[in-house]
Formats: sequence, structure tokens, C-alpha cells
Amino acid sequence: MAKRLFIAIILLGLVVGGIVWFKYFRDGMIAQFMAGRVPPPVPVTAQTVEPVTWEPGIDAIGTAIAARGVDLAIEAAGIVRAISFEANDSVAEGAALVLIDDDSERAALSAAQASLGVALTDARRAQTLTERGVSAANTAETAEALVESARAQVAQVQTALDAKTSTAPFAGVIGIPRIEVGQYVPTGAIYATLEDLSRMRVDFTVPEQQLGALELGRPITVSTEVGDFRAEGRITGIEPQLDANSRLVSVRAEVNNTSGRLFPGQFLRVRVALPAEDGVIAVAQTAVISSLYGDSIYVVRPGEGGDALSVEQVFVTLGRRSGGLIEVMEGLSPGDQIVTSGQNRLSNGAKVVIDTSVDLSVTDGQSDG
Repeated sequence: MAKRLFIAIILLGLVVGGIVWFKYFRDGMIAQFMAGRVPPPVPVTAQTVEPVTWEPGIDAIGTAIAARGVDLAIEAAGIVRAISFEANDSVAEGAALVLIDDDSERAALSAAQASLGVALTDARRAQTLTERGVSAANTAETAEALVESARAQVAQVQTALDAKTSTAPFAGVIGIPRIEVGQYVPTGAIYATLEDLSRMRVDFTVPEQQLGALELGRPITVSTEVGDFRAEGRITGIEPQLDANSRLVSVRAEVNNTSGRLFPGQFLRVRVALPAEDGVIAVAQTAVISSLYGDSIYVVRPGEGGDALSVEQVFVTLGRRSGGLIEVMEGLSPGDQIVTSGQNRLSNGAKVVIDTSVDLSVTDGQSDG
């Protein structure tokens, strides 16, 4: 019995020892295989750093305002007899728009003209009698004064009559009428708007830090959020003081709107063009890696002795941005080849292979300042 137990213990020890030996043998073989295994190069896209012509600018949000636009108002109260326009009509300068009942003014004008005729007749008679010595000289003078008074009365009534007809102060597009025929309207009532859409003003604001870059006549470009409308113009006015609360300065520009696609009150994106700068190092923004330690870019380095390409993580100092570009002020030199995508699988010294199937040509050289 003891002999059998001893043999069983020996067999159990051999089995357990074999299992332990196999485990260590397997782990050693795996470690040996992994130590001799070279990871394949990581495919990345790359860009060669080249100096570009940088076109800086100031971006802002603006509002379109008609260069000439007014609310048309009634000059004299009364009953509306005629409306000579419809919504969105193009009207000429001086065109009659609204006629207010003017019967009483026309009657008063006829009476004033009749009084003027009588005064002129009396003045001629008095002048004739004075020349013949029949009447005193002051009689002719009094008659002449009555003529001037009658003329003034005619002019006054004519002015009141003219006020009954509202005319366009300038050529433009008129809006929706706000009155109806037969309606009584008081003096000063707004009956429509008139806008000259051939040229538009654009009001926008910029921070005080960029005030020094502004000047009268500097070109601007505006674009809308709807469609692909773009227009060019120039700065026509800069407010001489800043808003004390926002520290912004108000700027006004004027743009051409011959196409009529820009309307007052419309939201606009404004870009003020600044002088171009040559020799600026700018790269695709996708090449930059931001972290708590700073901004960095992977630079492709040639391998030694025919080895695969490797990458070096270089910390850089960044500057202005524009669309898909960002200015690199320090850290890169012209001719450096940098990684623009695939950085999430890279580490310093990693082997890479450049994927040439993606076109990374960069043509945008504008900036936002």
C-alpha cells in the first residue's frame, strides 16, 4: 500500500513538473519570437515644408445697410386718394407715390391766385395815377406791398398743395405699402420704405488690438451665409472712439451691389485684406498635435544604412491661422517633411512609410491676422 502511494506521488510530481516546464518553455519561446520581431512601418501622409505668400486679414461679422434708405412719411394729414406704387417697384427720383385729398388746397390756391390778379391790377392803376400826378406816391407803394403779400399767399398755398403729394426723394426700390386708399393718415405716418440697393454699406466691429491695421480705403470682401455671393468694397469710415464696454471699434465699408443680391439687414462675413507677407512657414493644421506639454509636429527623418524612415517629435511655436493652414514661427525649417495624418499610432522614433495616394497640396495662403 505504501509502495503504491509513493508511486502515485512520483507520477503526480512528474505531471505537475511537466506542466510547469511547458509553461516556462512556451513563455520563453514567445518572448524570443517577439524580441526578434520588427513592427511594420506605420503608413502616414506627409507634407514638405515650403515658404508661402501669407495674405493676412481681419475677419469680422457685419450687417448690410442700404447706402441710401429712408422711411417715407406723410407730410400733410388727410384722406388717401391714390397710391401710385406696388411693393418692390423700382421708382425714379421725383415720382409721385401717394396723393392725399387736396380739394381744399386747390380751392385756396385759386382764391389766392385771384387775389394776386386783383392786387396786380390795382398796383398798375396806382402806378399810372402816380405818374400822372393824380395820386400820391405812397399809394403806389401800398399797392405794390399788397402785390407782394398776395404772391406770398399763393406760394404758401402752393406749398400746402405740394405737401399733399408724396414723391420719391431718390431712385430706388420701394417696399410694401402700409396704407390704403380711403384711409385717413396723420402727418408723419410711415407709408413705405425706399432703398437704393445699387450700393450697400457694411457696418462691423473689430477688437482694439487690430485698430492699427485699419485705414480708410483698405479693401474688404464680404460674403453671405446663403449661396455663394461675394462682393468687394473699401472702408469708408472708422469710428474715432472705442466702445468702453466691449473695447471694439465700429467700422463702415461700402460695397457694390449691382446684382441686387444683397439686402439691408443681411448677415455678412467680412474680411479686411492686409498687405501680403512672403517667406512665411505655414503647414496643414492636421499636422499639429496639442497636449499639456505644448504643440508638436512629427518630422520625418531618413533611415541609416537603408533602414526605413522614422519620425522625430519636434515642439513648435505656432502663430496665425487661416482655413486649413497654421503659421509655424519656430521649430521647422524649409524642406522638412512632416506627418499630416496618422499621428495617433506614432511615437518618437517610430518607423513610417509615406502613403502617396493622398494629395496634400496646399494652395490656401490667406490668414485671419
